[in-house]
Amino acid sequence: MAANVYECMFLLDTNKVAGDVSNAGAQLVSMVQKHNAEPLAHRSWDERRLSYPIKKHKKGLYYLMYIRSDGPNLVNIERDIALNEMILRTMILKIDPKLVDTMLALAKGEHAPALHAIQDEPGDELKLDEEGAGDHRRRGRRQEGGDKD
Repeated sequence: MAANVYECMFLLDTNKVAGDVSNAGAQLVSMVQKHNAEPLAHRSWDERRLSYPIKKHKKGLYYLMYIRSDGPNLVNIERDIALNEMILRTMILKIDPKLVDTMLALAKGEHAPALHAIQDEPGDELKLDEEGAGDHRRRGRRQEGGDKD
C-alpha cells in the first residue's frame, strides 16, 4: 500500500504549551513517529483568540504538520490525539499527490510563518456590477476591450 501525505492542523491548549512551543512540537512529532508516520514538515502557525470557546478555552495555538503515512496508521494516531490533553481539536486532510511538493515547499520556506499574516492591500475589495454579481478580479487590473486577464 502506498503512503499518502496528510496535512494535520492541531489546535493546542496555550496553558499546557505554556510558551514552550518547541517542546509541544517535539511531543507531536514523537506521537506520529510512534505509529510509523514520517513527519515531513512542522511548525507553529499562529496563536489566536477563538471565535467561540472550545473546552472552556478562549485562546489556542495552531500547529501545522505534514506527515507521510499509510491510511491504517491514522486510526492509531487519531486515538493518541484524543488522549492527549494538550490538543483541543485537530483536522487531518489527505493532500492530492499533485500538490504535495508545492505544499511542502511553502511549509518549509523561511517566510512560511509570515504567509498567513499577509493581508490584501486596500482597494482589493470585491467589486459588484449592476446586478450585484461579483467581479473576482482586482480593481485596476481590468483590461480595455474585454474580460480577458
